[in-house]
Amino acid sequence: MENKEFSKKLEARTKTFAIRIIKLSATLPNTVEGKIVRNQLTKAGTSIGANYREANRARSRADFKKQN
Repeated sequence: MENKEFSKKLEARTKTFAIRIIKLSATLPNTVEGKIVRNQLTKAGTSIGANYREANRARSRADFKKQN
């Protein structure tokens, strides 16, 4: 599998995962605890795709280096 093909497939998979996480979080109870878990689950489950896409679109290796 070519890198671009792999990248596109992984982007699609992370999007599908995020949608499934959102649907799952919607089924949690509407209690204080449920809202806390829903919030954390949604943040964690949807950030994976956003982080991958951002890293995938970096222009150079320097974009990955930590700025001091």
